[in-house]
Amino acid sequence: MTGPVLSFLGEAHREMGPAAAAKGHPWRHGEARGIHWLVLDCAGSAVNTISEGVLTGLDAALDQIGTPKALVIRSAKPAGFAAGADIDSFGDMSDRGAAELLKRGHAVLDRLERLDCPTIAVVHGAALGAGFEIALACDHRIAIRGATFGFPEVKLGLHPGLGGTFRLTGLIDPTEAMTLMLTGKTAHTDKAKRLGIVDAVTEERHVAAAVAALAEDRPKRPEPGLKSRAFRLEAARSYGAGRMRDETGKQASRAQYPAPYALIDLWEKHGDDRKRMQSAEIESFATLLDSETSRNLRRVFFLRQGLRADARGNDGIAHVHVIGAGAMGAEIAAWAAIKGKQVTLGDVKLEALGHAMKTAAETCRNSHLNTIETRDALDRLMPDPRSYGLSQADLVIEAVPEETELKEKIYRQAAAAMKEGAILASNTSSLQLAALTGAVADPTRFAGLHFFNPVSKMQLVEVVRHAGTDDAVLRRLAAFCGAIDRLPVQVADAPGFLVNRALTPYLMEAMVLMDDGIDKEVIDRAALDFGMPMGPVTLADQVGLDIGLHVATSLSESLDRPMAPISQRLRDKVAAGETGKKAGQGFYDWSNGAPHPASDGAPPADLTDRLILPMLDACVECLRTGVARDEDEVDAAMIFATGFAPLRGGPMHYARSRGFSAIANRLEDLAERHGPRFTPDRGWRSM
Repeated sequence: MTGPVLSFLGEAHREMGPAAAAKGHPWRHGEARGIHWLVLDCAGSAVNTISEGVLTGLDAALDQIGTPKALVIRSAKPAGFAAGADIDSFGDMSDRGAAELLKRGHAVLDRLERLDCPTIAVVHGAALGAGFEIALACDHRIAIRGATFGFPEVKLGLHPGLGGTFRLTGLIDPTEAMTLMLTGKTAHTDKAKRLGIVDAVTEERHVAAAVAALAEDRPKRPEPGLKSRAFRLEAARSYGAGRMRDETGKQASRAQYPAPYALIDLWEKHGDDRKRMQSAEIESFATLLDSETSRNLRRVFFLRQGLRADARGNDGIAHVHVIGAGAMGAEIAAWAAIKGKQVTLGDVKLEALGHAMKTAAETCRNSHLNTIETRDALDRLMPDPRSYGLSQADLVIEAVPEETELKEKIYRQAAAAMKEGAILASNTSSLQLAALTGAVADPTRFAGLHFFNPVSKMQLVEVVRHAGTDDAVLRRLAAFCGAIDRLPVQVADAPGFLVNRALTPYLMEAMVLMDDGIDKEVIDRAALDFGMPMGPVTLADQVGLDIGLHVATSLSESLDRPMAPISQRLRDKVAAGETGKKAGQGFYDWSNGAPHPASDGAPPADLTDRLILPMLDACVECLRTGVARDEDEVDAAMIFATGFAPLRGGPMHYARSRGFSAIANRLEDLAERHGPRFTPDRGWRSM
């Protein structure tokens, strides 16, 4: 972008334009060649969020624009257009009357939409939720390459509430629009252009020309296609809505997640009448906002924010050396390189290094990196069979098989090459750090960095401290997690740490239930009905039965309290090489893709509690023994590492809502019926 507009945008943070005198005003004004620019710049934040103040500010700003040739709306934030609504305000909205507040917001966007001059949203970065809705209220949208658009509200137990339901379905193919809203997925630049969300895609330096062209040409919106016109008929929408409900039902029930079903109902009933759909959207959003599911899902959002806060700061880590090019080492190395770290990957096996580079290229594709970004990421990742990078690394991550002697040998070899001040971290999932410190040159700079597989999709990382780990090292490792866009949770060195300690009883109890003659489909269906993203038998297959067996064996040998007995059927599966998804066969047959457990069988009355309560009991133990720091971190870890039913708000939140004493009593009842493994931890009585 050139000329006075570039000057204005470059100086937006210095309170230029007519709004400069309005301290804290979120909208900046500027005008060039008859085109008026409104630039959103929320004070005190790296990203814009759409609050009541932003909307009332927009309303006031529209009073001041006069009669320009065109109006452009964009963001002054380098991070992007807008990250969505100010979720902090949602609780207050319920107290103050959400429907009335929403009506005021709708009135502002309706006013923007009705302006006589062309209105153009220029979007860089993410335009999400209410930010996307502001862009949709404009006549045209220009995307800077890399821009993304989406409605993540369904992940908060909501649907769009500022006109997104009718504006997006009115702009593009209604089924594509509904899919975006129902899944919460984003449309990246090229897809947004293909769908018709944006009119033009350009680079930043060409924005002024793109804006001028739209302002001059004033192109008309394309006429709706045959499919869109067909959906104006109630019968067509009813058919489409039925298909959508069927697909949604494969993921969650209406009782668990009412928001997607409410959205489908809206479109089916009112998709041919924008005014009625607008009124119904407001009413439905206000109802959902007050639901337990939405409150718990918003809690999950804030749990994520809490972990991100712990990940702030300078990690001081430019070069990472990963030891071991197996599945985990390859994934860790690829992800760190994608996120900007210089990475060397050491392994004596050239075949493993070659496979790791293929994995990295595939991860780049799955992460939607363009050609240049992929090239740069792969340039940052260097196969290193002679471990030359070890002496240059600020952080060395060991990711070799779970064999104590092997790890100790590697640590002794690494000590001779590592530079002063470098951190050594183990990706161990089942070995205690205390047993490994004897082979480490500087135990104060040794910690656990437990990633979950696949690294590119699993957000949580356990940062594990042993008794001698320096606090500064833990802070740097947490900051490293933040730098590579992962969520750190600090835990103490103990058998299974936090996540595996809590997850393993859940998986092992499922095996016991199968040994008791209960079908795996019945077991998995009970977990799905509770709100888990997959059942424990499916999860065991996905994790790998060999890994599950190893972790369970290690835990049963290390804990001072009983666990569910390790199933002989599990041992036999592993011995036969039927280790789950990676082998194509485990408890389920994976040869035709992921299983979809369906069962008409009635589960035993105590089945769900037998699965879930041992997990909660282990969480309480981890709190009592200091493995975890607080309930929120337990909830966050279990949600982001295992997918623990988000609609429940986390295991400890679920326990608190059900009643600590009630759960302790229920565990005692299960112990009488099924054995001492259900004996409640003494921590329950002090909660």
